[in-house]
Amino acid sequence: MEIDRKELIKYPFLKESQQLARRHVESLEEFLSSGPGSLALERARDRVIAALAPKREFSEENTQSLKPEYEIASYALARVLVSCSGNRSLIDRLARYEAERASFFLETEDPEIRQFVAWSIGISTGAATMPVTEYVELVPHMRDLRWRLVNRVVQQGTVHLEPGEIDELIRERIRVILVDQMPLRVPTGICERLEPVTREISAAYQQQILEQFGEIQEEAFPPCISALIQAITTGANLTHMGRFAITSFLHTIGMSVTEIAEIFARAPDFDLEKTMYQVEHISGGGGTEYTPPSCPTMRTFGLCVNRDKDCERVNHPLSYYRLRKTAKKKQG
Repeated sequence: MEIDRKELIKYPFLKESQQLARRHVESLEEFLSSGPGSLALERARDRVIAALAPKREFSEENTQSLKPEYEIASYALARVLVSCSGNRSLIDRLARYEAERASFFLETEDPEIRQFVAWSIGISTGAATMPVTEYVELVPHMRDLRWRLVNRVVQQGTVHLEPGEIDELIRERIRVILVDQMPLRVPTGICERLEPVTREISAAYQQQILEQFGEIQEEAFPPCISALIQAITTGANLTHMGRFAITSFLHTIGMSVTEIAEIFARAPDFDLEKTMYQVEHISGGGGTEYTPPSCPTMRTFGLCVNRDKDCERVNHPLSYYRLRKTAKKKQG
């Protein structure tokens, strides 16, 4: 099926969209030095910044600023920017942003184009069921409890889908595909050239984290994180995943490397040099800034303990922390 160039802007992850961009961008270095390349880079930065916003808004007008091939190139550059940043959270947010953006356009899309986009990612818009194997691979990060397999109607190896649910699954499939594709393997020279932009994005991300989590309150930590801190204090030997989970969580909510090391210093056998190395690496010193593991991952590694009623309302330790801080603020 042939899709108009202006329509391809809405779905830059499609093979057809990328082929259009490649016909006009042969060399990334030369493109970045050109006028259209500068505009596309600016638009790419705006895409990533928009992905940081707690609430995202989309409109048809946002697709009219550049020629189709350069608008699609800005999508590619946005992926390059977050890959160069080494921040896994930025990658996750950009993937979610692009999936929500595509979903926004698909809501009012021509049925044939909508069907083609869904088919391109392996989903049928008219499907009333989905094979169990495909379903369980797709829904782990979907927060609503209704997506859990135990809450679904399963017959003869397929999961029954309610009207309208296919749209949510299409959005999630796009997100999963984009997350799996990143980080891209970007040449060091390109990342160095883009450093002023990635630095600007990192600053915006840190500011957003400060606004989102504010002052650190240990009493609002989720039970799993509190249990890990208690284990450190009693001298228990944490697993690698336990050390990773607590360090990445504390780093994400705004603790410095030194402050995180002070948590580990509560251990009777505290080793400063070893601790600083591990904390700095997980916090981004090794070139990659990691995202804290989700609740399903914590359960898989046996780290989900002392669950309470608020745990049932969230799917990530960061969501729990934000929920408890909000509740405490209202009580105050």
